[in-house]
Amino acid sequence: MPVPARTALATTILAATLAGCSTPSAPASPASPASPAFTATLTSPTNVVLHWPSDPAAAGYLLEYTNTTDSPWTALQYLPPGQTSYTHPDLIPETPFYYRIRTFSGPVSAVVPGAGSVPPSAKAAPTSVRDPGAAPTHLTAGPSADQSMHFSWTDHSTDEAGFLLEIRRPGAPDFTPVEVTDPNVTQCALSLLPGEQGSAFRIRALSYGPISPVVERTTGKG
Repeated sequence: MPVPARTALATTILAATLAGCSTPSAPASPASPASPAFTATLTSPTNVVLHWPSDPAAAGYLLEYTNTTDSPWTALQYLPPGQTSYTHPDLIPETPFYYRIRTFSGPVSAVVPGAGSVPPSAKAAPTSVRDPGAAPTHLTAGPSADQSMHFSWTDHSTDEAGFLLEIRRPGAPDFTPVEVTDPNVTQCALSLLPGEQGSAFRIRALSYGPISPVVERTTGKG
């Protein structure tokens, strides 16, 4: 699971840790009957646990929430494909929380070590993010003057919803989402946390699946 203290999902956290990157605004679309079942349960007055079935075709999941039906949705967390639950803890008492989930997918770049680059390849014509040939190329990772890690890549997709930086920490078997950018962005910076030195990275051109039905829970007294 991405480190709770630094996710790609909360605007305030992104503003503090991400140079040149910003949270995505997921395109609005109607709920699909084919969307995975999605539930929210209060396990204490101020903790909500979300559950959903695994989707084997997904590269991961985007959780979003809002407190009123007419407010913008806020990205809560990007999650890896094997995760099927998430706890939203320590919420404001006696407040409604609305949730929805959607899958994400999209072609990924080659993997680079903590400071390295992918050798240049033949130039590809821009294409749809649903085409494997739209994977970003020429990913580079290196330290910057402010002690963060700076990433750059070449964009080959014409309709991506953004780019998702994924990290495989030392000793971890899989990649997990760590930061996200707007569409057409080709660079960002990431402040590494303790234990993340020596990680491997890759970048994904994002495509989102249908939005699930909305679920709501109102918190109790704190």
